[in-house]
Amino acid sequence: MPLPRRRWRCGRALSDPAWIDPARLAPYPARMPKRAAKPKDLREACLQEALAIIESQGAEKLSLREVARRLGVSHQAPYRHFQSRDHILAEIISRGFDAFAAALQTVPRHADPSAALQAMTAAYLDFAALHPLHYRPMFGAVLPDAEAHPAMMSKARHTFTLLTDALTKLPGRGGTAAFGQVALDAVFVWAALHGLVAIRQSGAMRKLPLPAAVREGMGAHVLGRIAGALAAPH
Repeated sequence: MPLPRRRWRCGRALSDPAWIDPARLAPYPARMPKRAAKPKDLREACLQEALAIIESQGAEKLSLREVARRLGVSHQAPYRHFQSRDHILAEIISRGFDAFAAALQTVPRHADPSAALQAMTAAYLDFAALHPLHYRPMFGAVLPDAEAHPAMMSKARHTFTLLTDALTKLPGRGGTAAFGQVALDAVFVWAALHGLVAIRQSGAMRKLPLPAAVREGMGAHVLGRIAGALAAPH
């Protein structure tokens, strides 16, 4: 009876146990690795992921395609809830202005209009420090088109109205005729507060050889200067 033919490789039979690669004998995994679970609330998950992109890369890098990639969903999935990148950014900014208005309106009540305004300006700085991720797209990025997103702009204007209303209660600023001056004062207050917030968030203060007392006291100093300027006669 003829012997079975054996296949040879480099002088060694392929059936020789010494030739077998142990890695090829490793058992196959019982199950394939699980994919990341899809979010139950895709709309909210998109908003949270968009905030994460803004935090790490800035609003300029925000895109629905990147949101989808990070969530592990199809590129078209976010479009079920947001028509475009500007629509998701407008929603984030709208929510920010809602929270901002609530912070300005929940300050302690004061019978003295000057004390009430100072409490509001302090609340502005506190909000920016506690919620930098929401503050940044509200005031530090190019807003989506106002006509295309009227709800967002309505909420933005509401926060400005809160400031002008507080200024109107100061002595000598009542009446319709004085509103032009009130609006100018509102811009002055906003510019001073936002300037301080921007300096703090940029980290520029860490580059200056300032004493700790200056760093810790600059917020109160700016608020005091604003109060002094508003108290001066026009």
